[in-house]
Amino acid sequence: MNRIQITDDLSFSRIVYGMWRLSDDKDTSTAHVQAKIEACLAQGITTMDQADIYGGYEAEEVLGNALKAAPALKDQIEIVTKCDIVAPAGRYGDARVKYYDTSRAHIMASVDHSLRLMNIDKIDTLLIHRPDPMMDHNETGAALDEVVASGKVRSVGVSNFKLHDWTLLQSAMKTPLITNQIELSLTAHQGFINGDVAFLQERKTPIMAWSPLGGGTLVSGEGSAELRSAMTKVAQKTEVDIGAVAVAWLLAHPANIMPVMGTNNLDRIKALSDALKVNMDRQTWFELYTAALGKEVP
Repeated sequence: MNRIQITDDLSFSRIVYGMWRLSDDKDTSTAHVQAKIEACLAQGITTMDQADIYGGYEAEEVLGNALKAAPALKDQIEIVTKCDIVAPAGRYGDARVKYYDTSRAHIMASVDHSLRLMNIDKIDTLLIHRPDPMMDHNETGAALDEVVASGKVRSVGVSNFKLHDWTLLQSAMKTPLITNQIELSLTAHQGFINGDVAFLQERKTPIMAWSPLGGGTLVSGEGSAELRSAMTKVAQKTEVDIGAVAVAWLLAHPANIMPVMGTNNLDRIKALSDALKVNMDRQTWFELYTAALGKEVP
């Protein structure tokens, strides 16, 4: 599997395994979690996507238990995690309201929690999970610089940021932001024309795409019949499922998009790399895009 260079000494696998449902699985045993990671590694998928809030602040610990039981896995994977969402659950059960916290104190505490819960010495990439309307960009930027300088975090980025959020935060930082994780899929394709992708592509900044299967609608039959038909035709040519076609559509774009694939089904995990088998030429890409739009491009 191809890799995307993130920094001089850090690269990610082109497909990322998303762990937001990890603690929702009926089997959260260390052996089962290890099996998921090993199924990813067998395909060259080495990058694992986490967040402190996933699973009501439990998913990081589920991963950590598996890494503690099989410490050799730590050197074979890269871990991305996120912070700043505070919800009335888990360790924040006494919060009166869901809110965002990009203060230095919260970022420092979140990093320490994540390191301890995941049983790791360093986070490969820390993302600010959501834009914070109360962000003091000078404080947040300095805090992100600080966690990198401390050696606890190798690189930093953001998630769900618009270009103005990005430039504001970056203006107060010495450390470069290395990615933005945004929603992109055949059902959430607005980023390709509203500037979200172009802004990052111009800066040669790799993009992490969350919900690349449109929250499951692209494979469940709930979405557009026209789009499903177009995807099925492509899938049949390569003998893959339509989910692989949806992922291949993102991989074909020149902006270095890394789809974040979240599933607890071991068989589906073993097939994540099927997207690499799909030949997605320009006309095929536009056939799917046209079906997604529901009309011919202007």
